[in-house]
Amino acid sequence: MFDLYIVIVNYNTRDLLRQCLASVYDSRGAFTFAVCVVDNCSTDGSAGMVRAEFPQATLIESPLNGGYAYANNLGLRAGAGQARYFLLLNPD
Repeated sequence: MFDLYIVIVNYNTRDLLRQCLASVYDSRGAFTFAVCVVDNCSTDGSAGMVRAEFPQATLIESPLNGGYAYANNLGLRAGAGQARYFLLLNPD
């Protein structure tokens, strides 16, 4: 079980998402964490970038842009039972 499960919702913010993920994975602390990126049907190659550059992240590719709450719920469901705390983080 992780200490923290981070859900990041993305929609066409590939470069900001890259910076966000790099910052998260560069963080240091006495805790364990997992990251889930929910891509809200982006058209800018965001999902491919996550697969190529951050394979340790869980990637959920939504077939539609259901909105912010919809995407957060997908991520929270994916992490259910995996962590003590959850963080909803925006890439920007």
